[in-house]
Amino acid sequence: MNSDHQARQAQLLAWLQTLPASLNLALDTLSPASSDASFRQYFRLQAGERSLIIMDAPPPHEDVRPFLHTADLLRTAGLNVPQVLAQAPEQGLLLLSDLGPTTYYQRIQAGLSDPQLQTLYRAALAALVRMQQAAVTGLPVYDGARLTTELELFPQWYVAKHHGAELDDKTTDSLTRIFALLSAANTAQPNVFVHRDFHSPNLMACDQAQYGPNPGIIDFQDALSGPITYDLASLIMDARSTWEEPQQLDWAIRYWDMARAAGLPVDSDFAEFHRAYEWMSLQRNLRILGVFARLHHRDGKSGYLAHIPRVNAYARQVAQRYSVFTPLLRLLDRLDERQVSVGYTF
Repeated sequence: MNSDHQARQAQLLAWLQTLPASLNLALDTLSPASSDASFRQYFRLQAGERSLIIMDAPPPHEDVRPFLHTADLLRTAGLNVPQVLAQAPEQGLLLLSDLGPTTYYQRIQAGLSDPQLQTLYRAALAALVRMQQAAVTGLPVYDGARLTTELELFPQWYVAKHHGAELDDKTTDSLTRIFALLSAANTAQPNVFVHRDFHSPNLMACDQAQYGPNPGIIDFQDALSGPITYDLASLIMDARSTWEEPQQLDWAIRYWDMARAAGLPVDSDFAEFHRAYEWMSLQRNLRILGVFARLHHRDGKSGYLAHIPRVNAYARQVAQRYSVFTPLLRLLDRLDERQVSVGYTF
């Protein structure tokens, strides 16, 4: 452990010691729970008969205030999110209720029967519909400028840095047009509460009463007001779990039925809705390819490389269905050293 980590851990322990004795914190049980792609870390400790979670989000790299605000919005909407038991925002420290030890992703990796899987995901779809009815007060807007900026991660980090490829002017122009088309189409969608990473690692499998209703929802501090299909695309084209197209469609239709019944502004024609969420998924997955490449090359987090083939496959699924994305598909072919059709040029 380097000196910065030692100092941060000492600060965390010192804060915990200032909290009320009634919490019954057993400081000697403090242990790592998880970390993520940011500077945030999570710890678990016992407090009597229950376990609690500590979010360590060190300033100036992180800010816990968006988490606190968004947690209030989601809790008000009736969703199962961590309760804040103690907070020191200026230190980037929160003491939270524990929603259990197992994420959807971990449950999937451990092996599930299809009925168990469907039970989990139907609960997630119902939670998504409820979440999209939450207030968006105080949330930033996921606008066209932001969507377009995020797409630039794909040529910068995935194409140039990860594959060492240079794009000629024709391909660059084609990508620019495709990015503008995606951003315009996705910006035109109705705006609702967007979690932004509503997928298996951020959904807790709450199958014990003490953890509340399934699913528990975490990692929502980057929430925005944005396109209604974004979180559905995140869930059914999960960067960490492979779902074949028939399963994607089954869940999409179930969501669409529930969303319409709830009065959410989804297209009344499922074919149009299908196109909308696929285009949204393409935008998201191109960004993720860039993000995962950056996490590897810039931040040394090479574990994300294992997920790139899956994300690439999701991007290809959409790019090959719509002729307007043919230049993108040709670029992906080139990067993957796949044989391409006659007339393919760069």
